[in-house]
Amino acid sequence: MASNRRSFLVQLASATLLPRWIAAASELKFDVAVIGGGTGGVAAALAAARNGMSVILTEETDWIGGQLTSQAVPPDENRWIESFGCTQSYRQYRNAVREYYRRNYPLTTEARERPELNPGDSWVSLITHEPRVSLAVLEAMAAPHMASGRLTVLLRHKPVAADVESDNVRAVTVRNLEDGREKVLHADYFLDATEQGDLLPLTRTEYVTGSESRGQTGELHAPEQAKPANIQAFTCCFAMDHIAGENHTIEKPEEYQFWRDLVPQLKPAWGGRLLGWKDVNPITLEVRTHAFDPECDERGTNGGLWTYRRIARRRNFVEGQYRSDITLVNWPQNDYFLGNLHEVTPEEARRHLRRAKQLSLSLLYWLQTEAPRADGKQGWPGLRLRPDMVGTEDGLAKHPYIRESRRILAEFTVLEQHVGTDARKQLTGRKEEDLTAEAFPDSVGVGSYRIDLHPSSGGDNYIDVSSLPFQIPLGALIPRRVENLLPACKNLGVTHITNGCFRLHPVEWNIGEAAGMIASHSITTRIPPRKIRKDGKSLGEFQKKLEAQGFELAWPRVGPV
Repeated sequence: MASNRRSFLVQLASATLLPRWIAAASELKFDVAVIGGGTGGVAAALAAARNGMSVILTEETDWIGGQLTSQAVPPDENRWIESFGCTQSYRQYRNAVREYYRRNYPLTTEARERPELNPGDSWVSLITHEPRVSLAVLEAMAAPHMASGRLTVLLRHKPVAADVESDNVRAVTVRNLEDGREKVLHADYFLDATEQGDLLPLTRTEYVTGSESRGQTGELHAPEQAKPANIQAFTCCFAMDHIAGENHTIEKPEEYQFWRDLVPQLKPAWGGRLLGWKDVNPITLEVRTHAFDPECDERGTNGGLWTYRRIARRRNFVEGQYRSDITLVNWPQNDYFLGNLHEVTPEEARRHLRRAKQLSLSLLYWLQTEAPRADGKQGWPGLRLRPDMVGTEDGLAKHPYIRESRRILAEFTVLEQHVGTDARKQLTGRKEEDLTAEAFPDSVGVGSYRIDLHPSSGGDNYIDVSSLPFQIPLGALIPRRVENLLPACKNLGVTHITNGCFRLHPVEWNIGEAAGMIASHSITTRIPPRKIRKDGKSLGEFQKKLEAQGFELAWPRVGPV
């Protein structure tokens, strides 16, 4: 059963516990309105609040945090993250996750004393952990600003309309998903931190979707023809453990037969059936075979996908804390690529989301009943869905993991030529050891991740190529026309290709935090972001403020990833 515990913010943001004037009001005014409470949205709201702004943060689920919490995706980060490659506040978040475990969990002495504690000891991340821990940490980071009155949080609220005059957004209407009541939010600046760039069509802000053509961008890995509906797979994640000797097999999913027999029609070809141990190496596209053993620590075997995104390793905790390791399933086998959620009608989006949930449940059922085992048997009936880990009744994450959003037509668009290793080689003629990403004079942060695109709704297989540690240009956060709307997550000025290295946790946090900073600075100085970027003195002053608040604006010399 899902836990009945109501989170701190759920209580504070409920209609009965909000300040009466906020709960009752149909119209509200703030300095900054952050629409979307995901990873970037939280960072944006925290940045604006700590710089003295009155801020409202809305979120359609009842958990803030997005990728880190409601989507249940453990942090995917660059290999230098322990010493460089993120903002100070993101590092505070990471440190707080470890401290939360040391303070509240019965860790073994060895685990407690490990400076770089990784609760799940996964091989995808240095800090895989339970989504509820990230939620607790983010709530704690927000709490002082809420107590001071600078930050208001409206959970279970979704944007449904906008009032736009010329090139300015005057107000955004959000609807309470529990009772249908609406509030009109007025603000000097609106930050779109929704997972799919929902404010862009509502405010008539120009945007791009899907893959651009090579003729449009000149990118090495762009297709010949633009495909606006060619959008990366999304995933309905879930957590599970394994109780040997018990049977926790779920009811057979309605669409199980379809998903069990599906051979993905992708180019280049997949390795076999989607529900199977064979797929393709994302980089080489050669067929590979996965291992899987939920008892790998006891057997001394290769856990394979079991340890891939493991969020709790039993041996890191005292005897009796966990009956099993717990792993988070965000695998190639439950990537949904038969459609997308934002370039379709609402009815189609609901259908695709329902089918994506069926895919994830079918994967679990296949693992429990038919999956081939190294010992010649079939299935692990002891695999147990853990709805308590994700806070839902059905055991699937509260929100699908969205890899690709609508993207603003920006003052500056980051292309593969700016960050891709092979593209930079062609452009500069330099050897790989001498390569660096394009240097942006208007940098507002840094990031690093491979250009990693998952199979897409247009039939593409993986596009996974090397990239160089990069800077985040302010120009990518400024729409070409609209003056007071800023992207605060994956909806900035990138392409289908470069989205592949801008979409993960520390980069999204940096984008959101930078958006909160520029909005606050513009209100304080009365200079809009577009003018700050174009004026050298104003830009320099803003970048000094960023550095004073813990932003890294340029990389030391490091190699490609």
